[in-house]
Amino acid sequence: MREEIRKKIESQINQNKILIYMKGTKEMPQCGFSARVVEIFKSYGVPFETVNVLADPELRQALKEFSNWPTFPQVYINGKFIGGCDICVEMDERGELEPLAREAVKG
Repeated sequence: MREEIRKKIESQINQNKILIYMKGTKEMPQCGFSARVVEIFKSYGVPFETVNVLADPELRQALKEFSNWPTFPQVYINGKFIGGCDICVEMDERGELEPLAREAVKG
């Protein structure tokens, strides 16, 4: 992974309390898994940002290495990699994801 792309990823993650790397945008998800994760965060009413990995093939590949996670979406909260769709759905069902999201956007 090029240093330039690594710095871009780190900057995006650090500048956003909740960031979802996904296929498509939060307005128009391009896959069901991405749509499901966006739906979860929208239901919390918290601000979050998305990055469309389909628009940047180099970023898409670099993220797989950066997170050591092969699929999208990839969710970061407060700079920490949370996981993909399955993990977010499980955490949501257990009531663990919403408090994490709300805490991240406080202040």
